[in-house]
Amino acid sequence: MAERNRITDIHCPNCGGPASFDIKKQEYRCGYCGGTVEIGEALRQKQGFRELQAGRLRESVKNFRLFQANCSGCGAEIVFEEGEALSSCPFCGRSLVRTDYLHAADMPESVIPFALTQSEAEAALRDWCGRNRRKREARELSGIVSELRGFYLPYEMIRGPVHMQVSRMDGYRKYRCEGFISDEFVNRSSQLDNLLLDGMEPFDTDKLVEFDFAYVAGQRVKTADIQQADVALRAEEETETAYAPFVRKVLESRAVEVDADVSSAVRLPVLLPVYYICKGDLMAAVNGQTGKVSVRSLKESHYYFLPWWLKAIVATAAFTLICFLAFRAFGMETAQSLLISGILSAFFIIVTLCLYSDTARNDFAVESGREIYTSGEKTFVRERGQLVPRDSILMRKTEEPVFFEKLDGTEQPVVLRFTSPARVIRMALLCIVALFLPVIVALLINGFDFQRLSLGGSAVWFCIAVPVVPIYLLKFGIVELHDNPWTYTFTENGKLRRYRKKHNFRVTWDGIKDLLRVMFVPPASLAFWFGVISFIVMVYLTAGFE
Repeated sequence: MAERNRITDIHCPNCGGPASFDIKKQEYRCGYCGGTVEIGEALRQKQGFRELQAGRLRESVKNFRLFQANCSGCGAEIVFEEGEALSSCPFCGRSLVRTDYLHAADMPESVIPFALTQSEAEAALRDWCGRNRRKREARELSGIVSELRGFYLPYEMIRGPVHMQVSRMDGYRKYRCEGFISDEFVNRSSQLDNLLLDGMEPFDTDKLVEFDFAYVAGQRVKTADIQQADVALRAEEETETAYAPFVRKVLESRAVEVDADVSSAVRLPVLLPVYYICKGDLMAAVNGQTGKVSVRSLKESHYYFLPWWLKAIVATAAFTLICFLAFRAFGMETAQSLLISGILSAFFIIVTLCLYSDTARNDFAVESGREIYTSGEKTFVRERGQLVPRDSILMRKTEEPVFFEKLDGTEQPVVLRFTSPARVIRMALLCIVALFLPVIVALLINGFDFQRLSLGGSAVWFCIAVPVVPIYLLKFGIVELHDNPWTYTFTENGKLRRYRKKHNFRVTWDGIKDLLRVMFVPPASLAFWFGVISFIVMVYLTAGFE
């Protein structure tokens, strides 16, 4: 059976079939004939559709007698049929002013029709209240379920390529990655809680149809009231939120920054079916297509973000306490346990300050928010007139991002690997070598005679290396891992091949002059030869020569 064309599809200019987006090649490609559609052409296709639909709506509105209610409190605008009486705003409770409605341009071109009746939506909300009867929100909602009202809410649907710049908050390098977001919805109303509405998503976009004023019959329509610039900002924020989990996985950190650009994506204004109830701080929504329930918490939660230096102090205090308790558990006296724990904490505070200073952008802050409760992933679909549980789970359609790097002068899709086992083992070996370098050289000199080995000869080296090596590892080694990942390119058969940058090392006259200056021009030469002689003496003593 042929695939049904959807409003959001980009069509092949050769055969008319739907074209899917190839993130690596940054173009739409037809799965039937192999034809391609550039991003710019895809945007022009949808612009043409929108112009045709707008003209059809201007003719259609003449057949309907519609009214608009303007809220004197929150400014909400609601469109409804003649004969329907609205006395108060369902979003803030203020009085409504009824006027004629003549602007078909305010209506989106597409809509997902209601699939749930008023009674079915009320039943879904009552079911949630029954299963969450211990929550204060459920107890208060159960008495006002009948006040639930259906609305077509204004959204903008985003579908298309996403360009992103991403980075770790404790790193210095930005990475370019590309993605493709399918059917992400952005709320276009200032009166509604974005998190509450987000909790009742997703919608089944296969049911998206061209808008007709006949869909307004018996329902209210909330019109959009935010500027296009604000819609674009919301679209970018929601896209960044959608892609954050993918980016965290690749960059191996929760503290990431995602800067998204959705200017190449198709953006279509749509109406989505929602049953909504608002009584002061008590808010709930029921997805008018799938029956998913979303309820906002009455209690506001506070989230505390600690500054980097306070994190270091807290970590050091915890480490010191653990050490002290461990020493006491093994029978050490209290005074000795305190002394040794204090010495270790003096060293550890330096290490933690170096570690957390890479997140210096994390200042002290308190953020407030409300938890969103939902009915879970189970949704419903109407079959043969009956509302039945959906067999599959509706998922948001966000494809994994593809990273791009400039290799040999050209941008290529790549796979980045950071803390691979091989890199971690190599770093650990380098740390061991740095810590025991005089001992290793001494063993080479005395023929690996461990009986003659005297670790006391390297005491000065250990005093310097023990604190310096961990600090260097935290400040530079980990940054090296995350700012210089191993890069893998794709071969013609789709396999990965590690890319190795060509290093053109050349001995230059300037380099030779710099080395000679360090070796023979004071005061740098004094420090250089003092270090060399000290290292030789340490190796000699460690090797056991007398």
